[in-house]
Amino acid sequence: MGFYDLKAELPGGKVYDFADLKGKVVLIVNVASQCGFTPQYKGLQELYDKYKDKGFIILGFPCNQFGGQEPGDDAAISQFCTLNHGVTFPLMKKSDVNGDNTNEVYKWLKGQKSGLLGLTRIKWNFEKFLIDKNGNVVHRWASTTSPAAIDAEVAKLLEA
Repeated sequence: MGFYDLKAELPGGKVYDFADLKGKVVLIVNVASQCGFTPQYKGLQELYDKYKDKGFIILGFPCNQFGGQEPGDDAAISQFCTLNHGVTFPLMKKSDVNGDNTNEVYKWLKGQKSGLLGLTRIKWNFEKFLIDKNGNVVHRWASTTSPAAIDAEVAKLLEA
């Protein structure tokens, strides 16, 4: 199975088909509304605004597995992100990124690119995976890496 074979559930039971992402540079982030890293939503949106017309997209995956920092339902998450951070990039249905109920996107991502010390599990909110125009995971960053810090990598892939 490759990146373009994946699908993710959107709020309201719709499906986001990754086949629609062919030829785009994609950043996938597990997000939460009540985390110390939540202000990164602003930086993510700035990155999205800067490159969305050049073939770049961000997909947010709300997750409540880290300190219970995403307790709301999909509607509450969407409202929070729109009102507080002006988020316009797609947010998937809240799901797990670790454990028995890990969504299929994160199962695939973690199998492609391990994190620090070769660990595959997601350590905390706002870990980032960057996928090139051919559906390859080319980078994985920890929560502490700001969206601004990855701007150059996004730009390089868009020019490739």
